Amino acid sequence: MFDEYPDILTTEEVSDLLRAGYNSVYELLNSGKLKGYRNGRVWRIPKESIKKYILDSANLSNK
Repeated sequence: MFDEYPDILTTEEVSDLLRAGYNSVYELLNSGKLKGYRNGRVWRIPKESIKKYILDSANLSNK
């Protein structure tokens, strides 16, 4: 899943990947629903965090 993306993504890449707006991505990060870390003022999001977020949101992680 998402093999063409690097292991660590920017908010812009996550926005494209999730087909969501920038504000939505920042809300997910600030709420803790999507795990990432800040490098100065810039968010970095591991690809594994996005996979987990998608599976959890679709209730597929328990199946």
